[in-house]
Amino acid sequence: MPLLIDIKAFLSSARLGGFSSAAREIGTTPSVVSKRVGRLEDEIGTRLFKRTTRALTLTPDGEKLQPRLQQLVAELEDTLYNRERKGMRGTLRVRATTTIGAAYVGESVNRFQARHPDMTIELLLIDRPVNPLEEGFDISLGALPQSFGGVVEIPICPYPRLLVAAPAYLKKRYHPQTPADIVGHDCLAFVPVGHTWTFSGPSGPISLDIHARYTVNDSRILVDAATKGLGLAIVPEFLARQPLKDGRLVTLMPDFPVIPIWFKAMIPRHKASRPELAAFIEHIRSDFDPPPWA
Repeated sequence: MPLLIDIKAFLSSARLGGFSSAAREIGTTPSVVSKRVGRLEDEIGTRLFKRTTRALTLTPDGEKLQPRLQQLVAELEDTLYNRERKGMRGTLRVRATTTIGAAYVGESVNRFQARHPDMTIELLLIDRPVNPLEEGFDISLGALPQSFGGVVEIPICPYPRLLVAAPAYLKKRYHPQTPADIVGHDCLAFVPVGHTWTFSGPSGPISLDIHARYTVNDSRILVDAATKGLGLAIVPEFLARQPLKDGRLVTLMPDFPVIPIWFKAMIPRHKASRPELAAFIEHIRSDFDPPPWA
């Protein structure tokens, strides 16, 4: 299908920001990718990229077509896949956040693979927001708050978090009693969540922008930084459990708990009916009921 090949060349170039990067992903040369994109532009009668010696950027028409072509390619590939699929012999590309993935999801996926040895599974641990529709995943697992268009969210179980600090830090600073008291404190931020913290208050959610003295993208490092007295941190309850037990951390602001979030699965909408995905989701739900961190 030459047209499908040309569309994929365009989508890779748009996502990666250049013909060279797209060529490395596809396994060809930049000139071939450029030729394919040019052929697609001639076919549809409009320019999709603004080309300069320094950058490759989408035109307004390219920006409009990109999500539509992504959806078209995904649906076409899924149709071809379902035509060829026999039983539980499909392929699943799974993404999970690093901390939960290493601690819990990996073992669960291992059990699923053992039960379905004819399945082909790719599990990648990535600690940043991932749109499974755009990045080619069948399912994304994690507790990050982001949502995406064209993606179905399936809540699996609560993921409790706590505001904590080390006693040594609090000896030098005042104990915050309300979210407003956090202003002026050194705070430790988790990259995927950002620099806005949200708490449950008597009248509803209370959000504030923090002063981030230290920013990391791994929750285990975040907990360790908090135990060393570097500042306040919002951390997963299961990672803080032992430091709280032995007194290296204390919880703060019990009247203003951190806003609840859920461990969830995100699936491109057009793939939601695939039996392999339904079986995988049912397996994850069973393994996480009750939550392994409870």
